[in-house]
Formats: sequence, C-alpha cells, structure tokens
Amino acid sequence: MVEQEQAALFPNTSLPDEHVGYRGPTACSATGITYRQLDYWARTGLVVPTVRGAQGSGSQRLYSFKDILVLRVVKRLLDTGVSLQNIRVAVEHLRARGVEDLAGVTLFSDGTTVYECTSPEEIVDLLQGGQGVFGIAVGGTMKEITGSLAEFPQERVEGDRVVPVERDELSERRRARTAG
Repeated sequence: MVEQEQAALFPNTSLPDEHVGYRGPTACSATGITYRQLDYWARTGLVVPTVRGAQGSGSQRLYSFKDILVLRVVKRLLDTGVSLQNIRVAVEHLRARGVEDLAGVTLFSDGTTVYECTSPEEIVDLLQGGQGVFGIAVGGTMKEITGSLAEFPQERVEGDRVVPVERDELSERRRARTAG
C-alpha cells in the first residue's frame, strides 16, 4: 500500500515515457546500424517501432527506448556471428519483458544459440559446459543507450500529431549527468 502511494507521488522518471520516441536516423546513430538494416528489420518484424509505425509515404517511424535497446542487442549479436534466425528467437523473449525486467537479464551465446540468464546460478550452470561463450549485460547496455540518446531530440505522439519534446532544466541536468 505504501509503495503504491509513493509510486504515485514519486513516479520513476528514469524509465522513458511510452509515448516518446526517436526517429529512424537517431535510432541508427544510437545503435550503430545502417538505415537499410533498420528499415529491413522493421519490414520483416524483427524490431518494429512501438511508438509510431510508418503510415504511408513520408511518415516517420518513432522508436521507443526499449526498441532502441533491442536494436543495440541485435547489432551486438550479429557482430558476434549469431544467425538472424536465432536472434529472432532471442528478440521474442526480450519483447515479452518490461523495460524494468530487462535490466536483470544477461544474454549469452556460443555463436549459434542465445541463452537468457537472470541469476548467477544460471550463469554458472551455462559456463560449466566448458564451451566458450560471450555475454551481453542488458542493464549495462541500457545505461549506454540512455547516455547516447540524451544528445538527440525526442518526439511525443499526441493523437495523430508528433510534437517535439521540450527539455526543462531538470532534464538538462539529468542529461548532462548521464552523458558525462
């Protein structure tokens, strides 16, 4: 009861607003992918923009913080040689989680299969197999994304309109702290 009251009084402002998004070029810059990759992944359903999809010629897709986080994870998995087919399976698991839940996830891969570990015991069990693996701490990736996105403009969807998000003094201080 007290936690609910406190949450109402002091909302968690570290989590992004679900109606605020970033345009495609920003998503590309923040994740290190090309616009061609971004477009292909959106058209094939690998990572679709959840704030606003393409609605005809000339419309802009808007990607949420979580979308950009998943794009960064996909890019890292691709860079290590994981197949797009196996990445699609991993993305489905990530998509089912909330942003808060993602912070506790570490993804491991042996180059072919992607494993999700949420506890130290699961990591130890995976490593006892003796094979070489690499890991992606999603919580650390979230911090990287937060810092890199602080430099880019945000836009909010209000009905059918997309409007720029005005930055106030507090958000500017927060941006300077996370970017520095």
